[in-house]
Amino acid sequence: MTDYKSILKQYWGYDSFRGIQEEIISSIGEGRDTLGLMPTGGGKSITFQVPALAKPGLCLVITPLIALMKDQVQNLRKRGIKAIAVYSGMTREEIIVALENCIFGDYKFLYISPERLDTEIFQIKLRSMKVSMITVDESHCISQWGYDFRPAYLKIADVRRLLPDVPILALTATATPEVVKDIQVRLAFRKENVFRMSFERKNLAYIVRRTEDKAGELVHILTQVAGSAIVYTRNRKRTKEVSLFLNQHDISATFYHAGLDNATKDQRQKGWQEGTFRVMVATNAFGMGIDKPDVRLVIHLDFPDSPEAYFQEAGRAGRDGQKAYAVLLYAQSDKTILKKRIGDTFPEKEYIRQVYEHINYYYQMAMGDGRGCTFAFNIEEFCQRFKHFPVRVDSALKILTRAGYLEYTDEQDNTSRLIFTLRRDELYRINENNPDTEKLLRIILRSYTGLFSDYAYISEETLARRSGLTRQQVYDTLILLTKRHILHYIPGKKTPYIIYTRERQEASRVVLGREVYEDRKQSYERRVKAMIDYADTDDRCRSRMLLEYFGERNEHNCGQCDVCLDRHRSGLRLGEFEDIAHAIISLLAEAPRMPQEIVHILSYDEGKILKVLTFLLSEERITRKEGWLYQRE
Repeated sequence: MTDYKSILKQYWGYDSFRGIQEEIISSIGEGRDTLGLMPTGGGKSITFQVPALAKPGLCLVITPLIALMKDQVQNLRKRGIKAIAVYSGMTREEIIVALENCIFGDYKFLYISPERLDTEIFQIKLRSMKVSMITVDESHCISQWGYDFRPAYLKIADVRRLLPDVPILALTATATPEVVKDIQVRLAFRKENVFRMSFERKNLAYIVRRTEDKAGELVHILTQVAGSAIVYTRNRKRTKEVSLFLNQHDISATFYHAGLDNATKDQRQKGWQEGTFRVMVATNAFGMGIDKPDVRLVIHLDFPDSPEAYFQEAGRAGRDGQKAYAVLLYAQSDKTILKKRIGDTFPEKEYIRQVYEHINYYYQMAMGDGRGCTFAFNIEEFCQRFKHFPVRVDSALKILTRAGYLEYTDEQDNTSRLIFTLRRDELYRINENNPDTEKLLRIILRSYTGLFSDYAYISEETLARRSGLTRQQVYDTLILLTKRHILHYIPGKKTPYIIYTRERQEASRVVLGREVYEDRKQSYERRVKAMIDYADTDDRCRSRMLLEYFGERNEHNCGQCDVCLDRHRSGLRLGEFEDIAHAIISLLAEAPRMPQEIVHILSYDEGKILKVLTFLLSEERITRKEGWLYQRE
């Protein structure tokens, strides 16, 4: 039997697994197709990294989260494990180098974005790879009913056909029962096989705070509850405004969104993780893969548009098991704003066709041409030229992606990278007359490893600091060395991409079928409604509401959300309520009883006992038949 614990100890330093990690590892290790449902912070990566290290060959990891992909590759390399990533925005040369390393370089992990799966180059190289297992992270993205459906995920079934005997591990932190079944069908599971970890977070109190003064309420909450916090907002501009506002009220804060450069993101994330900043104000671009267990507060200033997104973001609080709070601030206008998002996310079909036509004008694409062409996309410039709003254009392009006309990737951070095109011995034979160039080459070789076999991510700022050159001098020198074929330097840039997946069509003939538009819109409307219901409800435990949404039936209230606390404040202390409730349920476990008999037996105030009985009946924790009270079966 494989000793997975010794691998865990060797590479991660842990003595034992958590939750259902070991069950998932054993299942996939025995070659069974496996679906693991684990909440945010449940330790998903361990469930594929450990069994992959126990097997000969390569683990193919499919994930849409490029930032997380880069982060995991970096972390594995720090542990001495060979890992590599392929995603949109890389050059053809980089992709070929990476894939050939997977064939010849004894790599253990290849992280790949789903969009790259059906490229000719990948499918050719895949045939020569020894793949031990396939991991599909964020697997809810394959389901039409998932909150973040991505058409590129449907290509995974084709990869399975190329590797028929290779087992697949699907992982997700958020899936309704409908999505759980759909994932297994779409990934062609040989047999249903699901491992579920309870989504209940016993240390996390869910609070909805109704207020028309969100800024004032935010300061009030942060003053009342100590510790590290994340504040989520919907747009980038607001992250900066809220951060400035908090600092003006002597609450140390910084802000984070996808539009910042990598160095700034890293600096702010590090400052927050180390406690230099107490509060991180961010868009939902922040949080994936962030390992900070002592977050005491997650506050949403704006509504997420699905319980799935809310559950994932709120779940970043209290991963250390200590008491934490997830607070949703709710103003009257939020309902209107949330409903408006439906129209922004699903603009009219004619508008979508118009955007498609304008994209063709933008790239001067002739009718019948385009298939396979890739372009950087400047959404601000496009919107200015054709008089569009960015939010609706972004939505239209995502729908056109689902319909198969093009592939639109969100804004991505493509860090600068380089590889030496000369062999090491050839490099040492070069007579370099320029002392600055020679110095820069020496520092590059000292600062980064593997430069002769693979592209390495570099920082021009770091190289400038170490060499005493300006950043511009570093850039110019690297461009010059590229022209001299000594190395190949790809400067970093931040941009979305548009790839034509088929020839340009007449706009009037663009088909937006029911499964691409109407079904998705209805599904989105249901999630928006569920989010509004969650906030509007004031007579049901919030934890139970969220758990039921994900198909988990919970027999007890959490006792700590705002609904539970408000209800118990109506004359009873929380502890007193729980004591009486426990005593009543224990009595009914022995035999059915009349209410007056319970009052007679228990040594509590009659009025309090009757209040608790009323509550337990309303929550269906006990039942009543012909005057007799029974324990619920």
